[in-house]
Amino acid sequence: MHPINTQSLLVQRLRCVVIALGSLLALPALAAAPGITGPVFNLQAAATRASQPNGKSVYTWGYGCLGAPTGFAPAAISNGFCPAAQLPGPTLIVTEGDTVTINLTNNLPAAAGSTSMLFPGFVTTAVVGGAPGVLTQEARNAAACNLALNAGCNTVSYTFIASTPGTHSYYSGTQADLQIEMGLYGALIVLPNAVPAACNAGLAAQNVLARAQSGEGDFRLAHAAYDHPASCYDREYLFQFSEMDDDVHLQAEDQVLADLAKPVGTGCTNPGGCLVVATEPYTPGYFLVNGRSMPDDMDPNYAPQYPSQPYNGNPHMHPGELTLVRIVGHGRWQHPFHEHANHVRVLARDGNLLLSPAVAGVSVPAGPLLFTTTTTPGMTMDGIFYWTGKGLNWDVFGHGYAGDTSVCIPDANGYYTADPSAANFYEWCGDHNKALEKNPTGQVAAGGPMTLPDPNILMQGAWYGGSPYLGGDATARSVGVTPISPAGTVANSAGGYAYMWHSHNEREITTDNVFPGGMMMMMLVDPRDSAIDETN
Repeated sequence: MHPINTQSLLVQRLRCVVIALGSLLALPALAAAPGITGPVFNLQAAATRASQPNGKSVYTWGYGCLGAPTGFAPAAISNGFCPAAQLPGPTLIVTEGDTVTINLTNNLPAAAGSTSMLFPGFVTTAVVGGAPGVLTQEARNAAACNLALNAGCNTVSYTFIASTPGTHSYYSGTQADLQIEMGLYGALIVLPNAVPAACNAGLAAQNVLARAQSGEGDFRLAHAAYDHPASCYDREYLFQFSEMDDDVHLQAEDQVLADLAKPVGTGCTNPGGCLVVATEPYTPGYFLVNGRSMPDDMDPNYAPQYPSQPYNGNPHMHPGELTLVRIVGHGRWQHPFHEHANHVRVLARDGNLLLSPAVAGVSVPAGPLLFTTTTTPGMTMDGIFYWTGKGLNWDVFGHGYAGDTSVCIPDANGYYTADPSAANFYEWCGDHNKALEKNPTGQVAAGGPMTLPDPNILMQGAWYGGSPYLGGDATARSVGVTPISPAGTVANSAGGYAYMWHSHNEREITTDNVFPGGMMMMMLVDPRDSAIDETN
């Protein structure tokens, strides 16, 4: 064997990341919170493989669709697919009050044994089929059912009332230390059945008008996360955090293959399976967001190169938009995820709104502002994130140059919201015309604290558009006649801002101990004159 050149691997990874980041801004955003709609879901548990940025293909198990689902959501996204097994499982989307039925068929290898599904936070009202398990009724593998002359034990149906809006999880209730690690988990989103009127025509109305100016579609699953006017939002993203120990998956794969290689009729028929897999000591090397690691998590949803990992993690937003962040903790570790550029205001945990004591009969959300949205295994969280440029202490739009006729008339909160068609809609007016540049080379007036680097000597990155300003003409305003990279080679020509969102556990931003990777992505703030297209 040849020794591994770690420095060479790092250089290769960095080159791949640069290419991926450049490609990301050249393509539609393709984010949102996609999933399949019910309220009846026909699912199966089966084996599949998950690709990783280091070129490995990891043997996994996953929930997937048994036949075509009822539909996909949000409706604005096309080309959705639901494979026979995926990582994580399909995001199940229902409405508050729905009677939800999930028919689960066990198509795992016989050596894996029985499997099941748990729905924390909901009371199962009916269970049909399967066989008794420790925590719930289980779907046994076909070989065990045939041996028991009970063909119906291969499928189990769970029914419950979707009584609580918000983001929830589901996962296997059978041999959880192994089956959840192997990939048997997913998210359940319950939409409110009474969206507050303010979320349809009040609080969010101006942002809806602003998006319409650039022809953007609406990619929300609903206009509110809960039956409360303080839960309105403009965009939403789902982040499911998990990890994988490659050694566990290799053990399971080797033993499954050995059982499949046995003569017909001599394979495993034990309902509990025949795997003897050591799940301790636990040393994960892969840290996943929606089943992918960076930079793969920034590729589009439903990208064909990830046939069993259909969901991405790639948040885009405009200044002032309220972005709903849906967070689910899977696996066995806590993951301290940090969203650069602002804190996240927590709305709810495990589908329970965090409300203040009622004052004059009215309660308002009172969740904390979090620097990191730390996820505990099995816990879910809903929060609101937004970015406006307030606090930077300079005009992010680069106003004040000769011939500039822009205005910034503050509303009651200090933002310019009077004209949704304006490129500087939602500008923080306290910094309007406040210069950043001390010695400008372009159009922007002098007087600021900074001397910007000359684009001729600054190394150009794929995301650096040559300007510190927002807007399609941002480059011209900051560099003037100074040449920059040839046209078409700067991916971020729209003049947006890129902030890193990542785990604050340093090991978790690696893939198999190579940086960069793991739980990391970029959040992009796009100017209003740059449409965010989340369709496929």
